[in-house]
Amino acid sequence: MTPPSSNRTASGTRRGLATEAVRAGHRQSVDDQHSEALVLTSSYLFDDSHDAAEKFAQRRPGNVYVRFTNPTVRAFEERVARLEGAESAVATASGMAAFLAVSLGLLRGGDHVLLAEGVFGTTTRLYAHYLDRFGVMTTVVPVTDPAAWARAMRAQTRMLVVESPTNPVMAVADIRYLAELAHAAGALLLVDNTLCTPVFQQPIVFGADLVLHSAGKYIDGQGRCGGGVVAGRAGLISELHGVLRTAGPSLSPFNAWIFLKSLETLPVRMRAHDANTAVVAAWLADQPDVRAVHYTGSADHPQRELVAAQQSGHGGVISFELYGGQQASWSFVDRLELVSNTTNIGDTKSMITHPASTTHGRLTPAQRDSAGVTDGLLRLSVGLEDVEDIVADLARAFAATRPAGARAR
Repeated sequence: MTPPSSNRTASGTRRGLATEAVRAGHRQSVDDQHSEALVLTSSYLFDDSHDAAEKFAQRRPGNVYVRFTNPTVRAFEERVARLEGAESAVATASGMAAFLAVSLGLLRGGDHVLLAEGVFGTTTRLYAHYLDRFGVMTTVVPVTDPAAWARAMRAQTRMLVVESPTNPVMAVADIRYLAELAHAAGALLLVDNTLCTPVFQQPIVFGADLVLHSAGKYIDGQGRCGGGVVAGRAGLISELHGVLRTAGPSLSPFNAWIFLKSLETLPVRMRAHDANTAVVAAWLADQPDVRAVHYTGSADHPQRELVAAQQSGHGGVISFELYGGQQASWSFVDRLELVSNTTNIGDTKSMITHPASTTHGRLTPAQRDSAGVTDGLLRLSVGLEDVEDIVADLARAFAATRPAGARAR
């Protein structure tokens, strides 16, 4: 478990986000190394039998076993906590393992969860299908309708779960309102901050209790590893740490080291993604083949005032709808040469996917329609290539799929 986080140094100096991304969590541990150490070990030596007993009982700090303690993982956790302005954090084997750890640690049979409609499809599947088997009830609520959240609250409601912006239609949750609603009922608010990262949004500032990331997205930034992390109050994170100790959905030290080093460039990368995405979104909005563009940076985004209040940037994800449904979307994707056809986001490489048949394919047609995941919708994760090359590839694909001399409706 990470120690309480602070944005101040021992001398009282407050550090900026970019400095914390490079420096937080680093401890000198091996000779005179300047880079953070990758500690590959499954177990740890104890001074004596009493030392072992005290550490296993958590009466003395120290490493016990790789399933729940590791210096490299701890450094990653502390750095994320600093960036999110949280007291503590715990890392897991994947983003979905982070959701599972939260659920196992903080919910029980008979509890009720409010889940934002339009979140990542597997998150919906976890709560509405698997956790339902263990008596955790879930109600899916339109993310942009505050009155619907208030109506859906029950005496048994223990947690509100949102993703903001949602993946893939980029709807925005009013985090402050939902935090107040949750706390008035003695419930918790969990915000998935994967798309914005702490560079562009810090949900704890607006009252969120827990902030979750799929670390294999922008935190990694190069599509190499899977992982997850949850940040929040130390007491809550301690419960999740107990889940890792018992159930073992733990992050490997190697992946933690990759993420730890990647965090050093997170602010720079996110601003570059943001700049490229603004150009691509504006270009897509002018294309006759495109029915609609979903992007929080659009001047006509229906929640632009809320976006401006919560986010300092918009990140690297756009979704856009094509006329012609699935056939037109698949044909377009299959003709791209530069942009990769893959389901991840947050890579240096631009990537595209058809959510209705991939990331949200296990939802029912009614669930997809209600969440805005139409057959014509494509999700584009804009990478760090020259933006002119990204646009040129999209233009070639449009030209190749459009009948000669024809324009889209």
